[in-house]
Amino acid sequence: MIVKDEFLSKLRRFFSLNLYEVKIWTALLSRGVSTAGELSDIANVPRSRSYDILESLEKKGFVIMKIGKPIKYIAIPPTEVVERVKKNMKSDADEKVKRLENLKGTEVLNELTTLHTQGIELIEPTDLSGSLKGRHNLYNHLESTIKSANESVVLSTTTQGLIRKVEALKPVFEKLKKRGVKIRITAPITKETKGALNDLSGVAEIRHSNSRSRFCIVDGKELIFMLLDDDKVHPTYDVGIWVNTPFFASAVNNMFDSTWKTMKPAESMLK
Repeated sequence: MIVKDEFLSKLRRFFSLNLYEVKIWTALLSRGVSTAGELSDIANVPRSRSYDILESLEKKGFVIMKIGKPIKYIAIPPTEVVERVKKNMKSDADEKVKRLENLKGTEVLNELTTLHTQGIELIEPTDLSGSLKGRHNLYNHLESTIKSANESVVLSTTTQGLIRKVEALKPVFEKLKKRGVKIRITAPITKETKGALNDLSGVAEIRHSNSRSRFCIVDGKELIFMLLDDDKVHPTYDVGIWVNTPFFASAVNNMFDSTWKTMKPAESMLK
């Protein structure tokens, strides 16, 4: 049986299997029912490993061991395997999330927090900076930074950026509003943004800007700014810079304050 390496690589990625597992599994699929010895020959896998691999596949729900001698294995239909793998992955993910949730308030998390607090005190201000690659990572860091706001959040973004941020960060904005944090957002306002404006009504003050700048300032201390035009870059290759520097962040914040006064309220742009 000849199976292309590219196909095997895809199976490993989709089903989280090792190379021997995908070889034995595809070999069994091609036969329907077979012994461990036959499968090791077909898949070119050492016989000494075949039983362990088949036992692993059985536990993961890919094969069934047939009763009788010699021991044979039955291939489960791929569509059923997909459903089993999905169920197992969800179960594993739920268990991991539960385990992490249980860390809250424990000595382990308290010790980790203490280590981090003590470490931060020793860090030079110039070290509190970093690059963020990929829009997923950018939004994760943006969310965690905004969550820590005590006084103010300033956001400058694009039309599509405003829509994305409302979808991703609306619950965070609502919590900040309840805590009395002032949220100001600027973006080029178009008919596309009408839904986003409605979602943030009463939560954030939004004004129209002709600029396509992309940055966020939190409490006049932390600054995240994106380096590329989001219309011209794939989300995977988006890049941002995060700096924790009150001197620079407050300077940018002051410039924003001056420009903010000249901007029209977002609602007036849709009339």
